[in-house]
Amino acid sequence: MAQQNLSEEERAVLSGQLERLREEQRDLDAAIDALSEAGEGDQLQLQRLKRRKVLLRDRMTQLEDALTPDIIA
Repeated sequence: MAQQNLSEEERAVLSGQLERLREEQRDLDAAIDALSEAGEGDQLQLQRLKRRKVLLRDRMTQLEDALTPDIIA
């Protein structure tokens, strides 16, 4: 999705989605830290949380790319 084709409403929607994903990522960071510090954390659960965090990061990158104008060099 090219930046110049986005309406202000679409930009607002994408920005809102990006902020929600950032919040979810912070929550996942806290959960991962808590499980790791407990020492007795379920390794499978820890792997799932980390996998979810990677998926969030990828989606955040997509949204950031959509919101950032292309620079023609």
